[in-house]
Amino acid sequence: MKILLTNDDGIYADGLRAVCAELARIGEVYVVAPDREMSATGHGITIHKPLRVEEITSFPNAQKAWAVDGTPSDCVKLAVECLLNEDRPDIVLSGINRGPNLGTDVLYSGTVSAAIEGVILGVPSVAVSLTAFENPYYDFAAIFSRIIVTRVLKEGLPPDTLLNINVPSLPHQDIAGIEVTRLGVRRYRNVFDKRMDPRGKTYYWLAGEVVETDDEPDTDSMAIKNNMISITPIHFDLTRLDMMDMIRDWEIKL
Repeated sequence: MKILLTNDDGIYADGLRAVCAELARIGEVYVVAPDREMSATGHGITIHKPLRVEEITSFPNAQKAWAVDGTPSDCVKLAVECLLNEDRPDIVLSGINRGPNLGTDVLYSGTVSAAIEGVILGVPSVAVSLTAFENPYYDFAAIFSRIIVTRVLKEGLPPDTLLNINVPSLPHQDIAGIEVTRLGVRRYRNVFDKRMDPRGKTYYWLAGEVVETDDEPDTDSMAIKNNMISITPIHFDLTRLDMMDMIRDWEIKL
């Protein structure tokens, strides 16, 4: 079994190394990850400059590892189409991300976008995030990643679908269970900090904080509040199928 491992926290992230050690127990792991943190890059790809790749010769538990000066989506595309020499992976795992990817966060997430790129390329894909930024506890999230990869390979996933998984930053005994969820809604209060550089030029630094979450019982954010693992199947076809006939009824004329 060949597993492609990537992330958006960068190739030296602790979460990447923790999950690599677990996945190496069940297959050959190939790591292709950004050479620096690329969080919140969404599904951006690099087309206006060349991509540079460096092989990392001392990545524990990996068959091979490469650092790419591009986005998470670049990493998956480059791995599948070039670096693995047409030997396609059986599955893509993106993570373990430091910090949650809940609700509408998935639209900005480099972690989730890397998994979407895997699905676009026809490879079953999973995104895994740990719901803590401070003092992250990756041990159980890495174990659960191995469990879910094994199950996905056995059961398969429907076309154009990935699993977005969020794991509380807790030991196994403190996890309350597993819940299959839908994406909730997370709204932020965005703050642009206006600053000036040493040359007197103004620049803005975006910050923000969550001000509203969807606390319905079947949402991913509510599962995490209850110390449960959230598993959300995501279908990247954004078409609102039930509106197509309604718009046809508008009888728009040219």
